[in-house]
Amino acid sequence: MKQFLFSLTLLALSFVAIAQTGYDHREAFHPFFYPYPGNEVRSASGEPGPRYWQNRADYRIACTLNPDEHAVSGTVQLTYTNNSPDVLRFIWLQLDQNIYRSDSRASATTTTQGGRWANANYTDGYRLSAVELLVPGKNPVTVETTVTDTRLQVWLPEPLRPGGKLELKIGYSFTIPEYGTDRMGRLKQKDGWVYEVAQWYPRVCVYDDLVGWNTHPYLGAGEFYLEYGDVEYSITTPGNMLVVGSGELLNPEQCYTAEQQKRWQTAKSSDQTVMIRTAAEVGQTGSRPMASQLTWKFRCANTRDVAWAASTAFIMDAARINLPSGKKALAVSVYPRESASARDENDWRRSTEYTKASIEFYSNYLFEYPYPVATNVAGIVGGMEYPGIVFCSAKAGGSGLWGVTDHEFGHTWFPMIVGSNERRYAWMDEGFNTYINSLSTESFNKGEYSEPMAPGVMTGFVFNDRMDGLLNTPDVIQQNNLGVAAYYKPGMMLTVLRNSVLGADRFDRAFREYVRRWAFKHPTPWDFFHTMENVAGEDLSWFWRGWVLNSWKFDVAVKSVAPARGSGSRITLQLLEKMPMPLTVKVVDANGKEQVLQLPVEIWQRGDTWTFPVNASAEIVRVVVDPDQQLPDVNRGNNSWRK
Repeated sequence: MKQFLFSLTLLALSFVAIAQTGYDHREAFHPFFYPYPGNEVRSASGEPGPRYWQNRADYRIACTLNPDEHAVSGTVQLTYTNNSPDVLRFIWLQLDQNIYRSDSRASATTTTQGGRWANANYTDGYRLSAVELLVPGKNPVTVETTVTDTRLQVWLPEPLRPGGKLELKIGYSFTIPEYGTDRMGRLKQKDGWVYEVAQWYPRVCVYDDLVGWNTHPYLGAGEFYLEYGDVEYSITTPGNMLVVGSGELLNPEQCYTAEQQKRWQTAKSSDQTVMIRTAAEVGQTGSRPMASQLTWKFRCANTRDVAWAASTAFIMDAARINLPSGKKALAVSVYPRESASARDENDWRRSTEYTKASIEFYSNYLFEYPYPVATNVAGIVGGMEYPGIVFCSAKAGGSGLWGVTDHEFGHTWFPMIVGSNERRYAWMDEGFNTYINSLSTESFNKGEYSEPMAPGVMTGFVFNDRMDGLLNTPDVIQQNNLGVAAYYKPGMMLTVLRNSVLGADRFDRAFREYVRRWAFKHPTPWDFFHTMENVAGEDLSWFWRGWVLNSWKFDVAVKSVAPARGSGSRITLQLLEKMPMPLTVKVVDANGKEQVLQLPVEIWQRGDTWTFPVNASAEIVRVVVDPDQQLPDVNRGNNSWRK
């Protein structure tokens, strides 16, 4: 009986020891991870299922820019296809310009808090002149609508059945805000205003198999979730303006001079930057066609959005982009004189070089660039991405210009190609993009701006107790934390997964397969998890549980080094926090001989302590865990032991 009680006491003490470390192996390796099984829409393998569906949105837009009033007015015609199995009696659209109204939810919350997404001033938002249902062979039908902040509900006279289509025509206008939550706006320069125009037409909300209508209000920090389709659009402006936009310009012969068209053709076959409109030509009447007004016509295929920019101040240059299939695209930059004034030319004059390098790298690493042109625009927006066009700060230069250009074009893959829900899961586009940015920056110009992402460097900040976790919507995350929770930490997560868990080859194959499977579709976090596990052949539930579902920390200590029975030594390691990780351990003996041991994550499956034998030719004098600092250890002071 005494022996039994003694054993119980030892057992209780061991439980206390585990509790003191904070690590629970049963929680970390719990067998139930996925909240729902695979089905015919979303396979348990991570692929779209045989009955995967998503609805389609095609747009035809005609608008006019009035620079005297800083206003856009026009009409949008939406063709909406219901590919779902459901009968739809209404549809929801996004009215993003309403964020700039003084009575918007964003004005009451984000603007009050201040920061990057705060409104600098207010507008009237969208002014809708008509919302009509177009019925073939009949007169347009005015439909019943309800506007709720940044959303428009349209009630249908007849239900839209599975496989059916409808056409809506909406007349609208709005004033371009000077600073539009760092997504759009206008910048006054010496040679005129630079307009960066986005969220510029009512866009249909996504209806999916997960929540039905996705109607999260637009508050600023949360970005977008959009359907795919073809967009044809035209922009009428004064004839002295240059306009660039998503997709292909359909009427260059009307919009450029003969000399500019010739230079454009030269750029299509040049790996070096070719000037289309020089700084000296800005403001000269001969650098624009002789017309009081011009209508620029664009088309962008299989896209979730389009954006554009216009200015009398634009310098323009371009160069060829070489794609892996042998196809070509064009890198284009437009910027005012003020952005091309550095003495060493390490400014926007290198933008096209940066754009070309970024697109070529990601096309080879992940998936081929799908648009004919990649345009970088210098303006008031610090950095924002749209299909085929990005807005970057007119004041950026050097490594800053490379970084923002590369980051915004990296968004071509997440979320322009892989259409995740940015309004809910910022880490699935910002974080994935931050990860691939680290690879492209290492590759660019022999590492000119390379700063490798070292997980061991910023762990104290990334894993501090006040940091928000990944699994929060952007508008819930504290503004000061968003850079870590949405960008840096998930980028670090993928770096650790690649370098310390799967290895580069297994990770890259799985990551590319994720992009291929979900190109121009709508994946969830679970689709990503399933794909990475199935392709890599690894159960990673313990990894996702620590990094994504929870805000766990990683801290491993060398607890003891003791002689083993017979010969050699026994090294004991202990986890002091909740996150398990595989380990690299370097052992040095008295003769200076080093051994590097790889310990799998399974060493933590039965508790917080692991003891293993090491045979050495002499007495062990030093032990170091994670010698290359590849793991996010929050306390490196206990990672080593020295005799």
